[in-house]
Amino acid sequence: MRPSPLPRSPHPKRILDLTLGTALLALVAPLLLAGALVTALRRPPGGVFVRETRTGLDGRPFTLRHLPVRRFRLDVLSRLPHVVRGEMSLVGPAPLPPGAPGADSPWRRSVKPGLTGPAQLRRASALPWDEPLLLDQHYVEHQWIGLDLALLLGTARALRAAPGQAHLSDADHRLRGYSAAG
Repeated sequence: MRPSPLPRSPHPKRILDLTLGTALLALVAPLLLAGALVTALRRPPGGVFVRETRTGLDGRPFTLRHLPVRRFRLDVLSRLPHVVRGEMSLVGPAPLPPGAPGADSPWRRSVKPGLTGPAQLRRASALPWDEPLLLDQHYVEHQWIGLDLALLLGTARALRAAPGQAHLSDADHRLRGYSAAG
């Protein structure tokens, strides 16, 4: 008789998503509840969550539910249940709708979308339209748990930074006044 195979242990990224995602969700639950109540009072009947179809791991679509409240980043934090359920990760490429440019890229299909990532961190900068996709692709091709931790720390710093402050890439080599439209 053959011994049954040992169960696979979870990937370190999944362990990070579960532990930190659950802790963050417990920590911000009162804020999310307050945001949901405020939204319920201001919206017409029909629900407090925005529902959007997004492309997940292996290109499978899933319904992303989140609060529309951008104050205190509740719109992003309200996506934490998707991380705990395993539909998203804390760090990864931004969740894109099916058919969006880059949504069907093989490299993007190989990972779960994330709450934060290199492109989301650099969104406030004056990046040309194609650089966010390149940043996400670079992340996917070079991902490891240390990079995830660095991006999570960068996200925490960005949240504490002054509103409207640009976060340019360290590799930004464009000349002053550069415009992708020109």
